[in-house]
Amino acid sequence: MPRAETWCGRSQIRPHQTIDPYKRIHVTMRDGVAVTTAIRNAVRYGYIPFMLLGINGLAAYLAAQGASKLWLAGLIAAAVGCSFASERVLPYRDDWNSPMEDAGRDTAHALVNETLVLSSVAIIPFLAAVTPFPSWWPDSLPFVIQLLIAVLVADFGITTIHLASHKVGWLWRLHAVHYSVRRFYGFNGLMKHPLHQTIEMAGGVLPLIVLGIPVEVAAALSVCVAVQLLLQHANVDYRIGPLRSVLALNEGHRFHHLKWAGIGDVNFGLFTLIWDHMYRTYVYDSRRRFSSDDLGMAAKPHYPTGYLHQLAEPFRARGGCDLAEPKPGAHRAPARNLEE
Repeated sequence: MPRAETWCGRSQIRPHQTIDPYKRIHVTMRDGVAVTTAIRNAVRYGYIPFMLLGINGLAAYLAAQGASKLWLAGLIAAAVGCSFASERVLPYRDDWNSPMEDAGRDTAHALVNETLVLSSVAIIPFLAAVTPFPSWWPDSLPFVIQLLIAVLVADFGITTIHLASHKVGWLWRLHAVHYSVRRFYGFNGLMKHPLHQTIEMAGGVLPLIVLGIPVEVAAALSVCVAVQLLLQHANVDYRIGPLRSVLALNEGHRFHHLKWAGIGDVNFGLFTLIWDHMYRTYVYDSRRRFSSDDLGMAAKPHYPTGYLHQLAEPFRARGGCDLAEPKPGAHRAPARNLEE
């Protein structure tokens, strides 16, 4: 019988004891499943609080402290990294994590549009200087409250422009780029024609400039916008409970990307669904499931996919959709229910 090794005077192998390798593998697999489940649950219930309170909270803190504006890009990059990682840990659909000949295009959209957002912060002092109105901004309030006010004002302006973009022909031409997708994931939120992005930003930011928003609050708001666009389009199967009828996140926003005319004219909000309730455009069905077959534009299934082609498409004769498309409510999109 081999001599038992000892540690602190205790035998590690008893006489005639054998170690079952299959038992060790079973224990290892069981522990691995437990760890994986814990990580997935952390993403399911912690992803939204981390992004909304963690990333946005850090943005508010740094802005209030007057930190260098370079932190803007760093926080947005951290949010993108967190979004991509969470999509791989807990995807709503596995196939939406695989590029569909869109990775380069979406990256180009994201870089251009986020550069526009960051640049807009830099010109706010100039715009504020030429504004002929006195400042009505409540700068005596705590910074976080000021940021929340900015979010609500911007949300109303952007939601209204967004709604108009589904009703006004020339706005829709620019906005249609956002719907030429075959999968629903974080970068979709940053995929916009730069002219439409500028118009939407103007709708949200100009009222704030008239009110006299401080540059620091605007800087924090720009991070909040980027974070919200990632959350709203994330391929993450997270849970927010009854808040899904208040916050404009992916559970509700998937309905907005349904490809059928009129059916997708719902849930326009960026930060909240408050204005959708007011405009009577809020829709939600917990039984609905989504796939790539539901996305895009039914009237323009062959919309250009290249970045430069998408920039040019709104200015071509074919850039708009057929005015003879079915009106809202004219037909129902096929449903995919959880019970199926």
